[in-house]
Amino acid sequence: MKSDGHRITSLFGIKYPIVQAGMVWCSGWRLASAVSNAGGLGLIGAGSMNADLLREHIVKCKAATAKPFGVNLPLLYSGVETLIKVVIEEGVKIVFTSAGNPATWTTHLKSNGLTVVHVVSSSRFAKKAESSGADAVVAEGFEAGGHNGREETTTFVLIPLVRAAVTIPVIAAGGIGSGKAMLAAEALGADGFQIGSLFAASTESSAHNSFKERVARSIEGDTILTLKQLTPVRLIKNTFYDRVAAAEHRGASKEELADLLGKRRSKLGIFDGNLDEGELEIGQIAAAIDTIKPAAGIVEVLWQEYEDAKRNLLNSKSSA
Repeated sequence: MKSDGHRITSLFGIKYPIVQAGMVWCSGWRLASAVSNAGGLGLIGAGSMNADLLREHIVKCKAATAKPFGVNLPLLYSGVETLIKVVIEEGVKIVFTSAGNPATWTTHLKSNGLTVVHVVSSSRFAKKAESSGADAVVAEGFEAGGHNGREETTTFVLIPLVRAAVTIPVIAAGGIGSGKAMLAAEALGADGFQIGSLFAASTESSAHNSFKERVARSIEGDTILTLKQLTPVRLIKNTFYDRVAAAEHRGASKEELADLLGKRRSKLGIFDGNLDEGELEIGQIAAAIDTIKPAAGIVEVLWQEYEDAKRNLLNSKSSA
């Protein structure tokens, strides 16, 4: 099926087919509302929230924007049932689910009037999401930050595979940090674009400034996919990563790695700003980020770059 950005803008009722990823410790109501007000779709990342905090962020987001916004729900997290109850009670209309089986909750969410999008890392999971009733899928490739697929399929390999596997809209994610990348993803079959790292380092991100500044200083090769025995995660190399790498090199068990990871390691790095011992989750595209910018400016630049790239491509073809 031909890709079409209008499928995404119509599905969500937004101006641009740009989605801000629901990132743990980064995506609170300030970021989500700023992106939605700029014409994209902002997402509150519920993975780091309990029910009361999620309700607070939803209420504040509704007060800050009259535009559509959604909530990202990692399905494997404990207490997800309570989070889903809050989402429904507060009248949220859009949910992005991830890290779990879409068959478990999609029917329940849709029966309560929600639009459901599921994040996948393979065409097999995309088919499962579609058969479960998902309205769209996010095809997230190996380049993405945070938790990732074990297959290590890159975004530009994944997009056409998923496009060929499903008829529902496909949102490309992972390594997309420019309008040119958006156009390339569209050429491969994407209907829309989910952006994470750029917004993680934005002014409105709830991440610690030290984390944002570290992202802005990062260069090629600074991030790596690790902890594949547990749940694969892409992060910036630091003292914590060195300890993980040493443990994996000597053949540490899953239990030893889980003990080393401990609890709230991502909060320590992203939210508290401990750049040595924290888990600094970010995508490969961080190498192209050099400044901390307002979310509205990011949306504006992305769309202008996309339109310019498309126009230049058409002009070059017509003059050839």
